[in-house]
Amino acid sequence: MLVSHTMHPVSLLILILLMSELLLPFSCLPASAGCGRKFSTPKGLSLHKNHCEAVIRLRSQVKVDKPRKHKKRRRLEDTVSLAGREEEPLVNSEMAQAGTSIQAIDYQDVDMPESLPLPPTGALPVPARPQRIHRLPRRFVDKLPEAEPAVVAATSDEPRPIIPRVRLIVHDAFKTVTNSFHILRFFPNRPSYDPEAFVLPQDLANFPESTEHDSPTSEGASAALPPPPYPYSSMSVYRLMQWVNSGSNLKSESEVNRLVNDVIRAEDFQADDFNSKFKFDVGREHQKFDDAINSSSLLKDGWREATVDIKIPAGEDQATDTHVFSVPGFRYRPLVEVIKAAFTDAQARLFHFSPFRRIFVSPLTGHETRIYDELYTSDAWLNAQQDLQRAANEPGCKLEKVIAALMFWSDATHLASFGTAKAWPLYTFFGNLSKYIRAKPNSGACHQTAFFPSLPDSINDFLRTLNISSNQQKALLTHCRRELMHEAWKLLLDAEFVHTYIHGIVLKCADGVYRRVYPRIFTYSADYPEKVLLANIRDNGICLCPRCLVPKKKADQMGLIYDLKLRVRLARTYLFDEITRARDFIFNKGYMVGSAAVERLCKPQSIVPTMNAFVERLGSMFNPFQMLVVDQMHEFELGVFKAVLIHIIRVLYAAGKTKKEQLVETFDERFRQVPTFGVDTIRKFSNNVSEMKKLGARDFEDILQNLIPVVDGLLDEPYNSFLLTLLFRLAEWHALAKLRMHTDLTLERLKNCSTIVGKELRRFRDWSRDFDTVELPKEVNIRVRRAAKKSETEASRHNETESQPVPASSPHPGPQKRQLNINTYKFHAIGDYAPTIPVFGTTDSYSTQTGELAHRTVKGAYARTNKSHAMKQIANHEQRRRHFRRQLGMHGTESVYPIKGSKKDSRKSGCAELHHIISESRRYRHDIISFVHQNSQDPAKTGFIFKLKNHLLTRLLGHDFDGDDETYSDAQRASVHIVSNRIYAHKTMRINYTSYDMRRDQDSINPRTHNDVMMVSPETGDHAHPFWYARVLGIFHAQVCHTGPEARSHSVQNMEFLWVRWYGTEPGYRWGYKRARLPKIGFVPVDDEGAFGFLDPSLVLRACHLTPVFSSGRTRTLLDFSPSAARHPGEDEDWVNYYLR
Repeated sequence: MLVSHTMHPVSLLILILLMSELLLPFSCLPASAGCGRKFSTPKGLSLHKNHCEAVIRLRSQVKVDKPRKHKKRRRLEDTVSLAGREEEPLVNSEMAQAGTSIQAIDYQDVDMPESLPLPPTGALPVPARPQRIHRLPRRFVDKLPEAEPAVVAATSDEPRPIIPRVRLIVHDAFKTVTNSFHILRFFPNRPSYDPEAFVLPQDLANFPESTEHDSPTSEGASAALPPPPYPYSSMSVYRLMQWVNSGSNLKSESEVNRLVNDVIRAEDFQADDFNSKFKFDVGREHQKFDDAINSSSLLKDGWREATVDIKIPAGEDQATDTHVFSVPGFRYRPLVEVIKAAFTDAQARLFHFSPFRRIFVSPLTGHETRIYDELYTSDAWLNAQQDLQRAANEPGCKLEKVIAALMFWSDATHLASFGTAKAWPLYTFFGNLSKYIRAKPNSGACHQTAFFPSLPDSINDFLRTLNISSNQQKALLTHCRRELMHEAWKLLLDAEFVHTYIHGIVLKCADGVYRRVYPRIFTYSADYPEKVLLANIRDNGICLCPRCLVPKKKADQMGLIYDLKLRVRLARTYLFDEITRARDFIFNKGYMVGSAAVERLCKPQSIVPTMNAFVERLGSMFNPFQMLVVDQMHEFELGVFKAVLIHIIRVLYAAGKTKKEQLVETFDERFRQVPTFGVDTIRKFSNNVSEMKKLGARDFEDILQNLIPVVDGLLDEPYNSFLLTLLFRLAEWHALAKLRMHTDLTLERLKNCSTIVGKELRRFRDWSRDFDTVELPKEVNIRVRRAAKKSETEASRHNETESQPVPASSPHPGPQKRQLNINTYKFHAIGDYAPTIPVFGTTDSYSTQTGELAHRTVKGAYARTNKSHAMKQIANHEQRRRHFRRQLGMHGTESVYPIKGSKKDSRKSGCAELHHIISESRRYRHDIISFVHQNSQDPAKTGFIFKLKNHLLTRLLGHDFDGDDETYSDAQRASVHIVSNRIYAHKTMRINYTSYDMRRDQDSINPRTHNDVMMVSPETGDHAHPFWYARVLGIFHAQVCHTGPEARSHSVQNMEFLWVRWYGTEPGYRWGYKRARLPKIGFVPVDDEGAFGFLDPSLVLRACHLTPVFSSGRTRTLLDFSPSAARHPGEDEDWVNYYLR
């Protein structure tokens, strides 16, 4: 289920839930039709319609509708059980005019209809597949994404009040008009600037566009920087150096092409600039640039270097003395200068200054539903803006007051695969910019701000000079690390920033208007060890959460009503008095950091004796705990789910010993058979998943999405059912938490799902104790190595002080018993996601994945250094890239929306307005007669020409697609002429679609690999499945001419079509949220006339990922012929069932 950053994939079930929120209002027939009732849930609406007189009256009208025209369709419908279909209503014209649907689908629990026995074709290992039910399909409306409703077109629903003589604060609130998605914006205060006016349709696409457009230029940047070739001697040198300092570190073929096209072929490039008189040297040119920038006053946001001093308590012997240890090499950029640079950058034209609420308005009832997505639509910004407007203006200043929304990311990272080189960068992003731009590593939205220093090893020598015992050193070193982090932040939060935070700074914005800008810190994204440092709490202490004081022993109660109330009641507040007293004990009275007196003050609430830099600089009104937002990547994907996966493998090892089966080997084998999906949504599982070798967060996400089919059937009942339910709930929660757009309904769903996940994980912890779970082989090796190293260290310390040497003890080499531990912060944090999203927006806005992607730039810069004083060289490289980007941006030569990918990307450029793209090439042409006669016994080709002409004739006559069940005469089919009897095959087709968050995305269909597609189902009723599914066997186009009296045009037409093999739903199988089961489908048996057919590409909704139900095995009975064009080469069986994700 789920979503990659490039949208992240989203679960099909979650997509249905969100779309039902937006497209299926919970209202019955309007009052004009005899009802007018409204309901908050689809379940309530469904119950009401069973007794609604207006609905019953319309249903009775439907039942007397004229009978079906086609005998085949009637025969197929007769195979459906009466219990599943006899009361299934169709929507007639009267209902369409009434503007509502007769039913809202409740996907909580779905029954697949049973089918009557099919003609004998051999025994199937599962009940026979139902034949497809053909009805006129609803053509889905493929709405294109569009920019937000323009502010200039906005009208206020409320008249402006007449202002009396008494001075009041008037909120000039108004709503914009709704767009085609029935979404409007509500502004508490009328905005003076609307960046959405500069958003083009191609900017709303997640794939490359064939059309190019100039990026917005920045007046501020133009005034601040001299034009090229500054600071080089010629444009030739400038272009070459710009190429060196941009693009990939590995000069691939595309990089060489860029060198030729962008540098050598440039009109102002002169080879004479590199003659023998000019001794070109890259290092010298870099130094020339660095010297010019450092000596110039043009770029004030350059890097600075400082020494961080930390105070080290001396203990009882030197209570009056405080020693200072200096850590050099802290490189940073002043925050105020970063803000100035951002507001003069080319991207500043896309900055939002006025927060608003995004609202969906039901076109039928007018009911308004709030939407949560960006930071500038969140409660945090709306409240901050309200507080700012209420505050008194600066003396004599009448400028508009706006917010610079600061979002910080920091995380230590290794710079090389070998060695100890590491960096601890701080990245600053501006929430004024859309999250879709911030998420792109090459967009320039990331501002490298600092490189935090680490404690050098020399501090151990320094501590020895203070006669501090080895037992006290560990606690003191931990204290020094906390002090170092907050002393570094005090340098960043300098006096200039504090003054700007309080009084603002006047800046000329991209529209040429001066505004008073106030920086506000909204989010700080970091993993748990760094959250601990920033929140000044103990790592895994008694109260392990940085946001509340829920005890660790109660962390496993996540999701209970008691736990939800406890989080609110015990929300963390900064304990200034306790920390001050603890520091007085340490620095003035000679107590050590871990002494009993200090512990009595700090341990109960897991605080530490370090002053928080944010509170000390910004005041007690700033809440440093609220900014530490949730982190789905580390907390769930690398935390909770990783722990669950490890324990599942332990259970499989234990169950395998009991059953004397190699369950783990089967587990790995099944994963290797999971098909890939998309460009990089689901990648190939080549290695043994059970060994978990070098897996990243995205790998665990892929595993979660495919784990249900893999483990299904490995355990005996009831454990198998328990495990499938657990994995469904985890995948459901993961998909909901990762949605890029939320509504009030989906947030309530996430809250309820969090409760269910807590219940299921507690149950998993309990029932897994029935198995003798022990450490995995990998865990044993890690434990033995750690224990051996610890033993050697302790023995070495003992031998330094004792005359009698003590040998190192050897740890127990065998596996030890292990159980699932959910008394952890990461499990506890699951309950914070639903409350966090309304405050700060959806989780992708502040995901630590954004910071991880930014690490690529730092690691790339490190590869360009000589590894000596690397931080300085990395900072210089960043400064050069920033300079080149500004010069390119100010001349409109670099897009603000760069697209990640290359020309070889399968999602290559195309027109986003088109529904699909199929090549017009005639390279792979086939004579249709020869094509059919080749392997003519193949059932997939039975009636190929007959079915194709029926399909083409239906489209030529303008009839709606009905599964190609129209009955035509031989004369009608003879009127369809395929020019030269040739059809032209294609390797791929690209499908453009609008995602639920109103972005344009693209799927690539390939008959050899990614060949499963879905379309909107015309079926209705309580048990109807929302989509039809098919496997694409071939992508074709042909030149077609229609003659005869029925022809609407006698000209030759280019017609595209897909040759498909249809799937059918599994009879009698119950799925849905209530049962926590994924839908199942399988191929329609070959003896059904509708097993193979043709499909209009314009009806395809998008690609879909189907995973085999491995527990059901394979069969030949669905297609008892080999080799067949319906299978891949070398295959002679089909999977009985597939799981839908």
